[in-house]
Amino acid sequence: MDDRKLKILAAVVDEYVRTGEPVGSKSISKLENINVSSATIRNDMAALEQMGYLEQPHTSAGRVPTFKGYRLYIDELMTPHDLPDEEKRRLDEMLGDKDTPEELLVQNAATALTEITQCAAVVSNAVPRFSVISKVEVIPTGKRLYVILLITSNGSIKNKACRLEFDLSHEQLDFFTHYIEENLSGVSVDELSEDVFDKMVAAVSAYMVSLSPLVKGICELSEDLRQEELTVSGGEKLLSCEDLDKMEVVRFIEHKDGLSELLENAFSGIQVKFGAENDSLAIGNSSLIVSKYRKGGKEAGSLGIIGPMRVDYKKIIPYVEYLTQKISYLMDGTDDDIINAPPNGQEL
Repeated sequence: MDDRKLKILAAVVDEYVRTGEPVGSKSISKLENINVSSATIRNDMAALEQMGYLEQPHTSAGRVPTFKGYRLYIDELMTPHDLPDEEKRRLDEMLGDKDTPEELLVQNAATALTEITQCAAVVSNAVPRFSVISKVEVIPTGKRLYVILLITSNGSIKNKACRLEFDLSHEQLDFFTHYIEENLSGVSVDELSEDVFDKMVAAVSAYMVSLSPLVKGICELSEDLRQEELTVSGGEKLLSCEDLDKMEVVRFIEHKDGLSELLENAFSGIQVKFGAENDSLAIGNSSLIVSKYRKGGKEAGSLGIIGPMRVDYKKIIPYVEYLTQKISYLMDGTDDDIINAPPNGQEL
């Protein structure tokens, strides 16, 4: 495709994002960086339509980008805006500092994105798997009924009820509590494999078989901690968007399994996905703008927005990028990409 058609495609996308109305050749001809006649623009727009980059919603209307047009625009034509220092400082205030709990950092970032973009924010959080076991407590709550309480260093609390075959004596409960403290206290959640728990089951069973359900219960709680938690906030923004099918939005909010799999895939930098080219999004006319944040050099989760395809990518991408980088910095400040990044809105 020649440079002129690329420039016209970029202009159509920019105008459509700005106005929400189909774009005609006259509108494009008035732009400062387009120095050709309306007739030439009209011919190029017709060619772009034949190539699948534009479409004409009505015979008498102008043209709008297809997802293929958006894809080319994002991958090759668009230059994201730079965030002003003043805006970075505003984001820093909304986000928090190094003393802010990690889960709250991510929640604050999602709130900021929803407020700024008027789209739904998407967060997958794998931070708990980087924590260590702080405390495991077994609490008798009734006849043969016990509640396991598992607390991690990042403040996550999980609990599970277990029913045993027999009531435990104080001596048996003390044995189990001490055994768990010796074997799990200070251990990383990510290191708690099935093999570890199989050995623990064998060890406690040698003392008393009826204790094994408690170990299995702790195993299940640790598995929960290793799963990425996926939340979508601001879903009402999607429901009120005229560009999106409301029934598709409802199904998406109720069933996010596909999105969870999409976010768990490894990638670097900013990713833009379209519902029209990805079944995992479940909303046909939608777009997902997402980036990873890191902790200790490892992927710790994803943060981004879901909205219609007609969003201001130039504006939104810098926000997603800045917030994920700043979260990574605040979590440990050791990420190679941003190790020298100062807080308080200075340049990352």
